[in-house]
Amino acid sequence: MTQQSIVQLRNVTKTIGGKTIINRVSFDVYGGEVFGFLGPNGAGKTTTIRMIVGLMKLTDGDVLIEGKSIKSDFEGAVKQVGAIVENPEMYKFLSGYKNLLHYARMYKGISREKIDEVVKLVGLENRINDKVKTYSLGMRQRLGIAQSLLHDPKVLILDEPTNGLDPAGIREIRDYIRRLARERGMAVIVSSHLLSEMEMMCDRIGIIQKGKLIDVQSMHDFVSTKGELFNLLVENPQEARTKVLEHNPSWTVEVLEQSLVINMTKEDIPALVRFCVASNIDVYGISPATKTLEDRFLEVTAEEGVASNG
Repeated sequence: MTQQSIVQLRNVTKTIGGKTIINRVSFDVYGGEVFGFLGPNGAGKTTTIRMIVGLMKLTDGDVLIEGKSIKSDFEGAVKQVGAIVENPEMYKFLSGYKNLLHYARMYKGISREKIDEVVKLVGLENRINDKVKTYSLGMRQRLGIAQSLLHDPKVLILDEPTNGLDPAGIREIRDYIRRLARERGMAVIVSSHLLSEMEMMCDRIGIIQKGKLIDVQSMHDFVSTKGELFNLLVENPQEARTKVLEHNPSWTVEVLEQSLVINMTKEDIPALVRFCVASNIDVYGISPATKTLEDRFLEVTAEEGVASNG
């Protein structure tokens, strides 16, 4: 099945005071996927998001949402967008329901049934009539997501949606975001500095650095080591490392806790196991090694020459 491109960035550029902040950024986001937008602090993530939702004017390029241009048909484009940029702002002295009712009045045709539907979708049925000041941070985030879904957008943009949440709240929001993409066929764009969460949440990622997009890949392909690294779980890793390097000096062998991480091919495994048995190396398991998103992110940004978090 061909994926439908719902959001299209085409050479998006932002120049402020003669300095190029965002430099010709282009990528597509498809219906039904969660797209992670990553980058060091100051790389241009929030600036790009602000341009997508119309909070900041583009210097050059364009953003198309459902084929409608932010520049030439702003109203037609942004009506397809629901967004939380930074923290959702609510009237804390009102109930969650009255907050949604107040927001619904800004759009035509949002019924009480629609409000009830999004409340159920984000799991707030039991607390929606309580005042927002009694809500936990996670509940406020869910109410913010409910608010951004009232007008049935095709695109949901969340800037740091798990900011300040405890582990249970983070998991809760992550599960809702994935459900929204799958069940509603929405294009979801998420920006976060919590890389472990992005790894579990996102289908694809784009990495921006110093205003330039340096990579867009599926999450699986980005963290995959393409079968070149294997974990060998052994009894005495330091001693085992010395012997394994004697067996094949051309390999790169690193010690990681109780494992050896070996750069070799799948075809090398049988001979290695026979060698370990003959050399009295106790082996408890061997498996393909995978790098975390954090590992790969740091590798890629280091290759591009980032200095700290600037």
